[in-house]
Amino acid sequence: MPFKALGLDPLILQAVQEAGYTEPTPIQAAAIPSVIAGGDVIGIAQTGTGKTAAFTLPILSQLAKGGAKRGTRVLIIAPTRELVVQIEENVIAYAKHLPLKIAKVYGGVGERPQMMALKAGCDIVIATPGRLLDLMRQGAADFSKLEHLVLDEADRMLDMGFLPDIRRVVQTLPKKRQTLLFSATLSKEIEALTSEFQKAPKTVQIGKRSNPAETVTQVVYEVPRHLKLELLKHLLLRDEELQMVLVFSRTKHGADKIAKRLEQSGVKCATLHANRSQNQRLRALADFKAWKVRVLVATDIAARGIDVDGISHVVNFDFPPQPEDYVHRIGRTGRAQAIGDAISFACGEEMGSLKSLERFIGRGLVRRRADGFDYSAAAPATPEEKRPERGQNRSRERPDPGKPRNPEHKKPQRRPDNRGSGGPSPARPQGNREKPAAEKAKPESNGKGLMGWFRR
Repeated sequence: MPFKALGLDPLILQAVQEAGYTEPTPIQAAAIPSVIAGGDVIGIAQTGTGKTAAFTLPILSQLAKGGAKRGTRVLIIAPTRELVVQIEENVIAYAKHLPLKIAKVYGGVGERPQMMALKAGCDIVIATPGRLLDLMRQGAADFSKLEHLVLDEADRMLDMGFLPDIRRVVQTLPKKRQTLLFSATLSKEIEALTSEFQKAPKTVQIGKRSNPAETVTQVVYEVPRHLKLELLKHLLLRDEELQMVLVFSRTKHGADKIAKRLEQSGVKCATLHANRSQNQRLRALADFKAWKVRVLVATDIAARGIDVDGISHVVNFDFPPQPEDYVHRIGRTGRAQAIGDAISFACGEEMGSLKSLERFIGRGLVRRRADGFDYSAAAPATPEEKRPERGQNRSRERPDPGKPRNPEHKKPQRRPDNRGSGGPSPARPQGNREKPAAEKAKPESNGKGLMGWFRR
């Protein structure tokens, strides 16, 4: 089915063609007519199947047919800064022939430019919940003319604890509006909450809601935890097909450590996690997209919102404890029906999570062993591990009390006149002698004087 059959406005069709798209993906073909019809929609599809276009294209088409109006007409809420930026890029590409103003709102950067953009007036606002609520409290946003609300990656936002903020935002919006929820997975518990935001929504579901994209090849390496980093280096240095690799770490510190060790092995890396500034995160993504770095090491903040063409492999360095996180992680490759590979490392304590995932997706994952890799090797000591931590007691050999600490620097001798170092001091008389008057024992105080005052 071509895009022309979906009822999109001619200006939107022109932009789509100029972007190089000829046929819609299944989620786009199923969702676009329902969104154009004007009702509330729940869209469920695997990650990487084109959900962003599934709601942006029909909304832009409705804006084009409705003509120019004053006020913000569309609000799109997403869980992460990266996803906000990605959605904005898509909207700009698809709305290139429409006179629309677009503003993005997210944390990690100064809020003044965002506040000014909202006050100046814009047709479309794309925002994260927290920063949006902050600016709304300051009176910077006016959604009285809102026509369309989109909650993208809705399950993730609710799982991340954004539900209270979303509720506060939605309470201020017009009751008469179109509300769309799109996600890769949507549990029954979260579906029950959609009644708060939608009215008689139509559910559009493509594929099994628990399965990752079918075009992704998935394998597992069972490896001791202390050899994971060595195995990753082994695969990167021996397999030339791992050209654009996204590595997931459980922690920010772990991501930094992985990137540092890979750099030491000659593998160009960048990192993406919450401790990086917004400019650093954008630069890391830009370098990865431009093939300036071979590996991007990230925490789960990147599991949603990274839309990079050509990712050849996703590596779960730390196996995700939740099956849904696994689905979203490996969805970064094999996007839009392209071919991709997902590699997972699983150590002994992670086997339970692996078994839970296999039950979740309804099948077992292929086990693989790397040729030429020693799985019984001890962990190599790194320079950081060899060097004692600051504050730790370092073992030192006690010097021989019979020898000076530094024979070349002896203790200076006094001069005969006791004014400094010089010649030998005069011999002291040996044997018993009467102490000088100043050294004689003083009589016990009778309570008078300064010491007596302290004793009282």
